[in-house]
Amino acid sequence: MARKLDGLNIPEVALTGEWTKEQQWAFALSFTRARNPSTIKWADNDDKQWLEQNYAALLFTRQLVNDTPEDLSPETLAQRAAVWLSELGKEHVSYTMTVGEELKDAGWTGIYNVGRGSERPPVMLELDYNPTGDPVAPVEAVLVGKGITFDSGGYSIKSSEGMLDMKCDMGGAATVTGALGLAISQGISKRLKLILCCAENLISGHAYKLGDVLTYKNGVTVEVVNTDAEGRLVLADGLMAATETGAPLIIDAATLTGAAVVALGSDYHAVFSMDDHARSQMLAAATAENERFWPLPIESFHADRCPSAFADTANSRPMKGGGGGGASNAAGFLSRFVNPEGKGWVHLDLAAAYHGGATAEMPVGATAKGIRSIARMLQDFK
Repeated sequence: MARKLDGLNIPEVALTGEWTKEQQWAFALSFTRARNPSTIKWADNDDKQWLEQNYAALLFTRQLVNDTPEDLSPETLAQRAAVWLSELGKEHVSYTMTVGEELKDAGWTGIYNVGRGSERPPVMLELDYNPTGDPVAPVEAVLVGKGITFDSGGYSIKSSEGMLDMKCDMGGAATVTGALGLAISQGISKRLKLILCCAENLISGHAYKLGDVLTYKNGVTVEVVNTDAEGRLVLADGLMAATETGAPLIIDAATLTGAAVVALGSDYHAVFSMDDHARSQMLAAATAENERFWPLPIESFHADRCPSAFADTANSRPMKGGGGGGASNAAGFLSRFVNPEGKGWVHLDLAAAYHGGATAEMPVGATAKGIRSIARMLQDFK
């Protein structure tokens, strides 16, 4: 019903009669279109506040992902996330943005090198939500998001068809921002941090190249064998920054690999964790929120599945799609940038973040799937 109403371009819908919370939310997911989102008046019951909080986070996340790559530069992405979260968290929110050459000086080599081919500089946003009032309160969780505002593939250039939806390659950044905003609006009392790794992956005389070797802050050297495997390069910086906080929970989210889509389709997000407890809690949160998450394997050997003769590792394997097991190999690459056992680390490969065409249950464009599950994980994780 909701998808049929959406096609009629109705600007406002009022839900009356007997609606459960789940029914109203399912209607909202299907009815909210990419362009000119409609207004929904919720049924008058005890679920109204919950629905308004969730719908605000849904709209913010979807609109951010659906925006044009011209309008959403790396700096604009970071600013919009910071402003929205500041409006929700008020005096409890503080943030810094490290921009352009400052990234190089600070040692954030992945974000800097991926973004240096664009005239619009790359950015790392580090945001602190601290409702405790204690400036030395421990950070209880960190969210890290891939924020590639447009991905041409760089010199490993994509086809036109493959590039068409690449404005959505910042879906990880939008998802973790939406999740944190939802958690704040629901009154979470924990100190939390958000790190967004924002860049455009473009071609120019300044762009990074195949054969480059990047040296990260933790000493890991990476040979670039595919400039279209850029997401893991920027996330590595974010994961190191997250690990420095000492937080017991780190969740990163990214539209990282086509391999995850091949494995799961576009209806499930892939979950990777070397920590059985963290993985089970993430899956339990998704089940509780009726969002589709599915575990995929990651073992210690996956960190070595992209060998290089010139560096500690390559950023992919020099074959189409990175070869078999590409999603696990990408997760294994990221494991080099968290604590050695991967304790408390959850990696989400967001295969269901974006639909290139409308489905029976979802409009075209961003889905915002995952924001509720991540928000619940922030609240429930122990």
